[in-house]
Amino acid sequence: MAFTKKHSARLRDEERARLIWLLTTDKAVVSTLLGKLTLAEQYDVGALSDNIAEVGALVAHLPPPDLADTLEALPSEERHALWRLVEDHERGQVLLEASENVWDDLIDEMSDSAILDALQTLDIDDQIYLVQHLPRDLTGRLLASMPADERARVRQVMNYEKNSVGAIMEFGVILVRPDVTLGTVQRYLRRLGKMPKNTDKLFVTSRDKTLLGELELQTILLNDAHSRVSEVMDPEPTIFLPEDNAEKTARTFERDNLLSAAVVDSTGKIMGRLTIDEIVDVVYEETGNDMRAMGGVSAEEDVYAPVSKAVKTRWAWLAINLCTAFIASRVIDGFEHTISQLVALASLMPIVAGIGGNTGNQTITMIVRALALQNIQPGNFRFLILRELGVALINGLVWGGIMGGITWWLYDDMALGGVMTLAMVLNLLVAAMMGVIIPMVMTRLGRDPAVGSSVMITAITDTGGFFIFLGLATLFLL
Repeated sequence: MAFTKKHSARLRDEERARLIWLLTTDKAVVSTLLGKLTLAEQYDVGALSDNIAEVGALVAHLPPPDLADTLEALPSEERHALWRLVEDHERGQVLLEASENVWDDLIDEMSDSAILDALQTLDIDDQIYLVQHLPRDLTGRLLASMPADERARVRQVMNYEKNSVGAIMEFGVILVRPDVTLGTVQRYLRRLGKMPKNTDKLFVTSRDKTLLGELELQTILLNDAHSRVSEVMDPEPTIFLPEDNAEKTARTFERDNLLSAAVVDSTGKIMGRLTIDEIVDVVYEETGNDMRAMGGVSAEEDVYAPVSKAVKTRWAWLAINLCTAFIASRVIDGFEHTISQLVALASLMPIVAGIGGNTGNQTITMIVRALALQNIQPGNFRFLILRELGVALINGLVWGGIMGGITWWLYDDMALGGVMTLAMVLNLLVAAMMGVIIPMVMTRLGRDPAVGSSVMITAITDTGGFFIFLGLATLFLL
């Protein structure tokens, strides 16, 4: 396959798709790469050498971010086969771009020396990020290979919580003094020869590294070279503390359209900086975690993880779901006499429960998102309850009325149609109320409102729907 030097994102996506297709459909290629085929068996497989050559060409051409995405999309065996083709000098960058689940899977088959060699190709900030996921014995060996100042930085970062600013900040910053001219700054930058990635500003500090302001690159370019830094700098920059929550910091980046920002300690001395790269990673990870959490799935689960690991990460919420389903079955059993006299109730019950569960999930999704964006304040609780109850009431009357009419037509029983309408209205009201209360209460208790909320609202609407519908049937139909 012939390649040109420059490729569009669309062409790279096509190449990734081709690579995934080759590895997932041609098991002989995978077996050969993993050393599982003998030479005689390889000889019998038609066109195997051509496919292996194409896989190798694709791997050699794709940049590390694309290789990381490809690894994410492969089962474990194919993932390891691809990993064997990645050049040693690129492995560190690929690991850096991959998720923690892929990272954990790949290092299982790597020797300690291979892992350390992969990390040696990275700069200090990238090493700090990956070192947090190393086995403890390897962490010590990596730290021992670092210069003293870098070792101190790594130990400093490792003391911060995983979801804090300190754990994701970069140490690569360019500092300037307030009393120099912009011409001097330009000459200084030319001497440096390169700047840290995503640099859109320099940080102005005193001699003891106390942050005084920030100087954007466009300010350096557009102002007179004889102007002093103190005259054109922004003296009130947006700053963060290392203890700040990373997710809340991401919202500030979005609100203020930041590309980078300084991280300072409690005395105002600059420690490092945050860039949009880290913020995008935080947003992406939190979004994925929230989606899994709402369904009661562990944030650590990989879609291609072994069955045993998937079972371990899912069993807790399944156990809770089983208990709630058992409670719902006991509710139904309590109305056995009613169902036996009016069999139509058995076919109509799932409709009432299902529409309630859908309404509850819609409400919870809106509330959890609003909580994540900090759009909900304590004084808004009453308004939110009344708003969601209003929406549920209108939907209940409309769709409950339609379903009640259909029920009347199907079973030629106006009373049964009326019970169906009333049950749907009441269950939608319960679902809307609980859709607001559940995430708000979990937030008040200091818990993630997304965790298992979908499982809980489904349990409530199922049990409540059955009880409301069968209870109304018992009162008005028997």
